[in-house]
Amino acid sequence: MRAIRVYADTSVFGGVFDDAFAKPSRTFFEQVRQGRFQFVSSALVREEIAAAPQEVRMLFEEMGEWMEMHEIRDDGVDLQLAYLGKGIVGEGCLADALHVAMAVVLDSAVLLSWNFKHIVHFQKVPLYNAVNRIHGYPEIAICSPQEVIGYDEETI
Repeated sequence: MRAIRVYADTSVFGGVFDDAFAKPSRTFFEQVRQGRFQFVSSALVREEIAAAPQEVRMLFEEMGEWMEMHEIRDDGVDLQLAYLGKGIVGEGCLADALHVAMAVVLDSAVLLSWNFKHIVHFQKVPLYNAVNRIHGYPEIAICSPQEVIGYDEETI
């Protein structure tokens, strides 16, 4: 089975240390280590993690062995601005739009986030994907880690 290409935003790292999101977040990172997912990240995640608590920074460093790291790309910024231009998110959500854009331009099949207001939202996902299609990109699945992790008898 081929690994699924997945971009996880900063909230997934923090989720490991949040009681509400810990179990699926930990399971996601464990399944990355097991090869179930091809983990993709960007300099935006790295920059946001720099301001996070030490335990989150340590997890990010630890996952570096399994992470494909990319700098911010011009085509990602262009797509981010297209999302803003269509009003999917406002100027105060530049980073959220850039996470989505980078996941798309890095050919991720899935974007994972715990941000239910600006990213993982039933009204916004189709809008992001409409802009992606207009700009010649494929649609991307946008969901929480809970929706993509593999479940076995021990994780149910």
